[in-house]
This record gives sequence, C-alpha cells and structure tokens, in this order.
Amino acid sequence: MAEQRFRVGIIGLQPGRSWAARAHVPALRALPEDYEIVGVANSSLASAQAAAEACGIPRAFADVDALVASPDIDIVAVTVKVPHHHALVKAAIEAGKHVYCEWPLGNGLAEAEEMAALARQRGVLGVVGTQARVAPEIEYLGRLVADGFVGEVLSTTLTAWGRGWGASIDSTATGAYLLDRANGATMLTIPLGHTLAALRDVLGDVAELSAVLANRRRSVLARDTGAMLPMTAHDQVLVSGLLRSGASVSIHYRGGPARDRGLDWEINGTEGDIRVTGPSGHTQMVQLSLEGARGDGEAMRPLEIPASYRSGWPADVVPGNVARLYARMAADLREGTRTAPSFDDAVQVHRLIAAIEKAAESGGRAAPGA
Repeated sequence: MAEQRFRVGIIGLQPGRSWAARAHVPALRALPEDYEIVGVANSSLASAQAAAEACGIPRAFADVDALVASPDIDIVAVTVKVPHHHALVKAAIEAGKHVYCEWPLGNGLAEAEEMAALARQRGVLGVVGTQARVAPEIEYLGRLVADGFVGEVLSTTLTAWGRGWGASIDSTATGAYLLDRANGATMLTIPLGHTLAALRDVLGDVAELSAVLANRRRSVLARDTGAMLPMTAHDQVLVSGLLRSGASVSIHYRGGPARDRGLDWEINGTEGDIRVTGPSGHTQMVQLSLEGARGDGEAMRPLEIPASYRSGWPADVVPGNVARLYARMAADLREGTRTAPSFDDAVQVHRLIAAIEKAAESGGRAAPGA
C-alpha cells in the first residue's frame, strides 16, 4: 500500500518569475509519491487564482489565514520576501502545520530563534531552505574531506561574487528590496548565508572571527527606469577566523557579476587540496565543480561526482537541490529522523551571521553563539 502523500500549500507563487515557480513547483512535482500541491495563497484572491490556473494547482485560497487553517494542508511552504517570514511561519505553526521556509529564516537572529522555539513547542517540523547543503557537489565534498582526501584540514579560503549588489539591477520592482539592509535579504544573508551553511557541514563550526562589512557603492542603477537607487546593504564582506578544528578560514564576498569564476573555495590540508568553483557565490543555485590534488607536485585534476549523487533527481540545479531537501523532509516526517536542515540548524547560521555583524561593528573578534 502506497504511503499517504503530504499536501502542500504554497504562499507566494507568481508563475514564470517567482522562486516558488522556478524551484518549489517543479521540485514537488518531481516527488509525486511524497507530495501533492493542493493550493496557493498570494496577496489577493485574484493573484492566487491566476497562479493556481497557470500552474495547474487545484485550489486558490482567499488569503493566508484560510490556507493555514485548511484541514487539507499538511505543509505550508513560505516563499515570500524575508520581512514576511516571521508572521507567516508563526501563523502556520500555530495552526499545527509543518513548514518549509525559504532562507533566511528570519529578519535577524531574534526572529529565527523565536520561530525555532515555537516549532519545538508545538511539535511541528520546521525545515529551512538552505539547499546548498544537499547539492551533489557539496555532499561529495563532505565525503572526500571526511574520508581524508586532504588529510587534516589546515585552512580554507573562499572568494566569491554575489552577482547582485553591484553597479546595477535589472528591475526596480524586484531588485530594490535587496538593496535595503533593513529587509534582511543582503549579500551577507543570502549567497554567503547559504554558503556558510554548506561550509559548516563540510568543515565544522567557526569558533571565532573578525570581520569587515563595507558599503563601497552607495547607489545602484535600475536599468529598467534609469533611476539611481540608494543601497545600504553591504557590497563587501570580509571574514577571517578559526574553525573549531583549529583550521583558519578566510572569506571575501563582493558585489556584482563575476568576470571569470564567480566562486573559488579552496580547502588545504596536510595530504592534499580541493577547490570548489562555480559561476557565482550563490552555491544553492549554480552548477558547482570540484578539482583536487594529493601529494607534493601533483596538478589539480577534476573530481567527478559519482552518478549516484545525481541519479533520480531533476537535472536543473535549482529544482534539483530543492527536491533533495523536500525528499529529506518527507523522510523525516515519516521516520522521525532529522536529516533536512531544521529551524534549529537555521538558528546556528543566523548566529554566525550575527557574529560577523558584531565583529564588524566592534572592530574586534566575536564567537558565534557566545
């Protein structure tokens, strides 16, 4: 007898352009034995009806309250802008629903801690969308490091371009939100946040750090209108510190599109080295590649990902990684395991980001969680 499928309601679906349309809908439909998309709620009933019709979803809810209260919904997917996460996630949890919330979980550490505590209190599963952690390349990288490919890790160095937060944006309507630091959706929290979640999985926690956050660009050109828009989000993020293992860590994220490699992450050890590369610093949504070398004098060579890491998943990176995360969520709900990134995991990444902000503000060193 087939297991019952989990019924999902999506908040924030705009056909053809939203993250939910690009990632969540195809990811869920790639897992037909685990999930069915039951309904959608947007800012208006008319918007929800248009999205439901365009995406072939059975039901459009009048509003979020109706969706989270529906007995036909098991899981609420929150895919809207960061400032709305807190209220929507709380409403879903208080209605007894499990939640998949996009990263960042909250607009700052305090919101994330509150949502994680509420999920524990109500006994529901909260999963956060740090899907770089389940990318095939990151999972294989973790295996290589754990199996001793590089020996004892001595240091790791990461440089990347944020793709956004450069000299211009495509559209005022979709891009201006990312320019305002108060919205909690910055280069520090989004591409670097996703990458920090993956880095912690592979190399362990950061013990202490110092940081610089800089605004070298104070205004950005909106190409659709020609207007110059103010930017308060940092376009330069520099972090240096020590991992709990004692290995040193150095990170530099900078705003704008890459000229060449948009991501260059090196792990140096006593027995060898591994390099992770990609077209931008958004490790959660770009095709990554690995290369490595062992011993003195050996040249770096491509490290092929075993086919088992990709088989059975959507070939497109974006829905593929999100599908892997949803599959873990389904397994956790059925088996009582905790393999998907949880709200508690998200809090740990938020604490690391808060430590970066604290160190940059004070000019001293900070310890995440201290």
